[in-house]
Amino acid sequence: MSTATSDSRELRNALGRFATGVCVVTTRASDGRQAALTINSFCSVSLDPPLVAWYLGTRAPSLPVFRQAGHFAVHVLSAGQQELAGHFATPAEDKFAPLAERVQPGLGGVPILVDALARFECRTSELTTYGDHVMVLGHVERFSYGSDAPLLFHAGRFFEHRPAA
Repeated sequence: MSTATSDSRELRNALGRFATGVCVVTTRASDGRQAALTINSFCSVSLDPPLVAWYLGTRAPSLPVFRQAGHFAVHVLSAGQQELAGHFATPAEDKFAPLAERVQPGLGGVPILVDALARFECRTSELTTYGDHVMVLGHVERFSYGSDAPLLFHAGRFFEHRPAA
């Protein structure tokens, strides 16, 4: 077992041992600009009121759009959607252009991915900076979900869910 105290690469490696789901977050600013990115930092905060949170790096090119937006949507990806995760993790001028048939408008005009495993359409409640990330807190206004297996991320790689024996 590796032990380190201050090496940020080693800390990232250690944090990567926590398996997470894979999500795509989308938004639209009041000026019409759209943004989307792949994350694995999504969590439930409260059921009453219904609140969720996720984290965005302070150097992310999409941060200004998320700061201006009044709504966002978190899309939980299902097993087999690694290509979609990679698509939204890659910088591009218009990430939605090649996916027109898979996107529809949601609350606040936010782009919605119609084939996600679960979707949470949220009103932005708060953005708070902690270190090198911004926590985005949202009030869930509408949600939906399916029953497929989730896409997982662990130690820098995608995995598909298998129930334990």
